[in-house]
Amino acid sequence: MTESIRPDGRAPDQLRPISFQADVAPNAHGSVLVAFGNTRVICAAMIENKVPGWMRQQGVKGGWLSAEYSMLPYSTLDRKVRDSSRGKVDGRTVEIQRLIGRSLRAVIDLSKLGENTLWLDCDVLQADGGTRTAAITGAYLAARLAVEKLIADKRIAENPFNDSVAAVSVGVFDELEILDLAYLEDKDATVDANIVMTGGGSYVEVQSSGEEAVFSRAQLDSLLGLAEGGLRTITALQLAFLENRLAGGPPAA
Repeated sequence: MTESIRPDGRAPDQLRPISFQADVAPNAHGSVLVAFGNTRVICAAMIENKVPGWMRQQGVKGGWLSAEYSMLPYSTLDRKVRDSSRGKVDGRTVEIQRLIGRSLRAVIDLSKLGENTLWLDCDVLQADGGTRTAAITGAYLAARLAVEKLIADKRIAENPFNDSVAAVSVGVFDELEILDLAYLEDKDATVDANIVMTGGGSYVEVQSSGEEAVFSRAQLDSLLGLAEGGLRTITALQLAFLENRLAGGPPAA
């Protein structure tokens, strides 16, 4: 491909180094520290023995899955004020936690959760671009680890997940289509997109916008192809991590 002009020297279609470390939150039923380069997010999963009130009121059977997302004050160069200090959750936070929830609900059979809520908490320790995509990728792993523990404890009967899910960013930076944008690329990208896809290759969500620019159908198709290649690699990393952990391997992978 075109010689790289990326700030970190990566090829246009090259992911940042990705790693997963399990069991970073001992009180959670499942937890993973996910790293995409310098972006690091703790994803923790816990099950609560009740469902939202609207489900009871409407007689909806089964369980529920919900997500929360936050950027810790020291995750960015300038201290980020906590939502609790502002007295409200900002719009970006609401958007991202809804995205995480939708992404995970796309690959789970909620009827197999029983009358329980699976909570996913994603806390950004360090932000260097792609925090929402890292959160989705790690949240799936944390949820899977939690599910295995719940099955072992006989709190649920079987694995409710029917597929995996992962996410990655793509965009146009200095007229070059690139995969997995770090912050320096993200802030100056003329086109920015976040792609969420199942392990089976189905799209869950495509978020794409021009930043004071426009893009063509051909560029969008090219970006989707770039994302699919990256997501195949990420899905393989997820699978290897889960196989290792469920076989009793060490928490780091």
